[in-house]
Amino acid sequence: MTDPTALLALLQFSDGLFPTGGFAHSFGLETYTQAGIVKDRGGLEDFLRAHLEGSSGPADAVAATSAARFAAQGDLAACHALDDRLDAMKCVPEFRAASVQMGRQTARAAAALGDDPFIGRLARAVEDGTVSGHHAMIFGAVAGRHGADARTAAAAFLHSTTALLVNAALRLLPIGQIEGQQTLAALRPLMAALAEAAALATPEEMWSFAPGLELAGLRHAELDLRLFRS
Repeated sequence: MTDPTALLALLQFSDGLFPTGGFAHSFGLETYTQAGIVKDRGGLEDFLRAHLEGSSGPADAVAATSAARFAAQGDLAACHALDDRLDAMKCVPEFRAASVQMGRQTARAAAALGDDPFIGRLARAVEDGTVSGHHAMIFGAVAGRHGADARTAAAAFLHSTTALLVNAALRLLPIGQIEGQQTLAALRPLMAALAEAAALATPEEMWSFAPGLELAGLRHAELDLRLFRS
């Protein structure tokens, strides 16, 4: 991305301060920490690698790249079909609800920031229930409308997702800000590789296989004390 305005827009949408509500979710990390499986930076990095390699990379990042292309072409129907595919792949109720909540808030905020008719139509479709509005699809569509190519959209999405989980870990584990940043830095090569692969994939090639994370998501609802909604 050589256009500074497009880059600044992408940085805004992927920033942890953007009002997606992601701070309320741990996507199974809270279950692992309470079980004593993840208890330090090393365990956190293993959790994040499993999340990236088994779910975010081959599923959500591919959805983000596809949505970026569809939105750049103004193809709203393709974005809707992509969202339906994502919805069918998310079998853990808490994870599905988190993805939809974050997507809806992203769509609402993105529509309020400008007068892009495509983003406006997409946001209205989410509000009236025509489409669920999963975060990866909405994020990719917004990125695409602001000039991000598929690879850049995927990289930004993966970084945003990983940073969200690192911030959750700072509240759950005895690690500090520096260790959190070291974890993000250590995962850069993996995120870059997954973004490259996602940019080459089609919606039909999306897949997810992370049974341990999904079981943690299902067990989260049974925890006696919960800081997070997922």
